[in-house]
Amino acid sequence: MTLYKTETNLIPRVISFTISSFYYLSLVSGKEEFMITSQKHITTRIVVLIWSFLSITFLFHNSLFAQTIVDEWNSVKTPPVPELKPVTLNPSTTALLMLDFNKQSCNVERRPRCIASIPIVSKLLKEARSKGVKVIYSLSFGATIADIAKDLAPSEGEPAVTSGPDKFLGTDLEKVLREKGVKTVIVTGTVANGAVLYTASGAALRGMRVIIPVDGMSAESTYAE
Repeated sequence: MTLYKTETNLIPRVISFTISSFYYLSLVSGKEEFMITSQKHITTRIVVLIWSFLSITFLFHNSLFAQTIVDEWNSVKTPPVPELKPVTLNPSTTALLMLDFNKQSCNVERRPRCIASIPIVSKLLKEARSKGVKVIYSLSFGATIADIAKDLAPSEGEPAVTSGPDKFLGTDLEKVLREKGVKTVIVTGTVANGAVLYTASGAALRGMRVIIPVDGMSAESTYAE
C-alpha cells in the first residue's frame, strides 16, 4: 500500500520538473515566455520531453504491476504433504534432543498439543535409551529440571541446556555433541516453529544429520507445525 502511494505521488513531481525545465530554458535564452524558438533549445526541449515520458511510463508500469505477498495471498498453493521415510540410525553416533518439555512451555493452557505428544515421545525416549542413544535436554528461560514433564524426566547424567529458540546460542550444546561423537540428532519438543525449527537448522548448519519425528513436535496449532 505504501509502495503504491509513493510511486503515484512521484508522477506530478516529474511533470512539475518538466515544466520547470521549460521555464529554465526560456530564461537562459533571455525570454520569459514558455515557447522556445531557437533550434538549440528546441533540441533540448525534445530531450527533456522524452526523458519525462520515459519516467512517467516507468512509474505507471511499476504501479500497475507492483504486488506483494498480501496481494497474492489467496492464490498461494500449499506444497504437497512431505513424504515420511523410515530411517536407520547408528545409536553410538546419535543423540535424542528433548526440547522444552518443561511446564512453562508444555502445558494444557498454552499448548495442549504438547501434552498430547508426551506419551508418544515417552515411548521414543525409552527406546532410545535402550539402544544406547545419547539424550540431551533443553529448558526454556526460567525453568528447571524439576519442571520437565514427569514421564519425560531426565535420567542421571543426561545433560540439559537453557536458551531461547536456538539451543546452540549461548550454550555448550555443540561442544557436548562433538565430545559425544554425535553425527545425527533426533529433534523433538516444542514449539515446532521455535526451538525445534531453529535447533534443527543449527544442527544441519553444523554438518549433522537431522531427523524430526512428525509426532514428536508440537505447537499452538497444526498450522505452526
